[in-house]
Amino acid sequence: MATLTNPVKLKYVKLGYPLLIKHILTFILIQVLMGFLIKILSLVPDQIYAIRSSLQSDILQILGSFVMIIFIATVYHMSKPRSVYLIDYDCFKPPASYRFPHATFIEHLRLSNKDNEIVEFQRRIMKRSGLGDETCLAPANLLIPPTPTLEASRVEAELILFAVIDDLLKKTGTKTKDIDILVVNCSIVSPTPSLSAMVINKFKLRSNIKSFNLSGMGCSASLISVDLARELLQVHPKSCALVVSTEITTPNYYSGNDRSMVLINCLFRMGGAAMLLSNKRADRRRSKYQLLNLVRTHKGADDEAYRCIQQQEDPEGIKGVSLSKNLMVIAGEALKSNITTIGPLVLPASEQLLFLFTLIGRKILKLKWKPYIPDFKQAFEHLCIHAGGRGVIDEMQKKLKLLDEDVEASRMTLHRFGNISSSSIWYELKYIENKGRMKKGDRVWQIAFGSGFKCNSAVWKCNCTIMTPTGGPWLDCVDSYPVSISQILDL
Repeated sequence: MATLTNPVKLKYVKLGYPLLIKHILTFILIQVLMGFLIKILSLVPDQIYAIRSSLQSDILQILGSFVMIIFIATVYHMSKPRSVYLIDYDCFKPPASYRFPHATFIEHLRLSNKDNEIVEFQRRIMKRSGLGDETCLAPANLLIPPTPTLEASRVEAELILFAVIDDLLKKTGTKTKDIDILVVNCSIVSPTPSLSAMVINKFKLRSNIKSFNLSGMGCSASLISVDLARELLQVHPKSCALVVSTEITTPNYYSGNDRSMVLINCLFRMGGAAMLLSNKRADRRRSKYQLLNLVRTHKGADDEAYRCIQQQEDPEGIKGVSLSKNLMVIAGEALKSNITTIGPLVLPASEQLLFLFTLIGRKILKLKWKPYIPDFKQAFEHLCIHAGGRGVIDEMQKKLKLLDEDVEASRMTLHRFGNISSSSIWYELKYIENKGRMKKGDRVWQIAFGSGFKCNSAVWKCNCTIMTPTGGPWLDCVDSYPVSISQILDL
């Protein structure tokens, strides 16, 4: 017979502890109702008659209380934030002719750059990048040498934006006249007229549409755009918002020899996503997700964090984007600040209590305990971590104590599409859907990092079990994933 010290028994105690904490209010309410029912059943007829007479004499007071309860409930309901639903979204799949495999990348470097040391440095970066041979670049960057002109940037923008928006509108059956809000984000390219104006012109959107064009916000800009759309949907009832996220890669190519600036060449590839949001109750049934929480963290007050990703010119006057060696450390600090804010909103009470007890023990009782890292897997079924690079994913997996399957969507997105900036979290979500893993009630945590330095995260709840999609960027390759990604490739 098993004893109380048996490990199996202790395992069940550990499993039951979160369940008890999660449903503690239900347990207390059941006890109160049972006590009330027992009290009622123990009353004699004379006592029941006395209670009835007392209620009849206080009928006005009871009616007044009832009206007050209805009034308070109405005020509470009216003051609640409007629910925001993600009706659907779509991701851009580049044409196969834009494919840029490792061998082509190295060949281009050797033909266009006479500095063998910088070529070898980029070759070593590619070996450890986590990118596969199916990633794509814009046509202008496939040339030798690349031609990063403004016109080429516009061509790439039109290719991505028009295709992904058109597919989304067809998929959802949405007419352009039904779109009330438009938010477009692209960090590097900010032409005049703006990208949002380009979309309005192409799709002939309404003249009174509320349009916004965000630039310079980095790889976390998609969630910033979603947050802006959410705030606008709070003040504009019965509205739909179209959010479009991309990064135009044409002007991103760096032809110089600064090692901190050539990393962009190795990691960034073309991609984009479009999302349709709504605050209409009628759209809840056909929506895929509901937005539960969105938390933004900005570390720009710190000089080192502010400059860790910066567009600048090298000593020879060649423009590019510099990445600091301390980027991973800064990203870790930004993540710590973000999860400190979002933790109380999403973590079960059991995890919050364990964190509190550990904090009291370490800070007040001065016990030599290790800091307790909450188990975020109890709050979410799926994670979409920005596929900024293998180092970013490795650091987040280490910080959050995640398993390989928890970061599978991020690693596979990086392998298949590369760092596609702010739209990467949507490709990851699409990967999870294409694998048939998204069920009704599942919660998704999207985490993105960007220049400034920013860490933004959003929590979505799935409104329906999502059947395997019939389209999208993963359609013809998802069955071949996941793949084993070695840290070093033969190049």
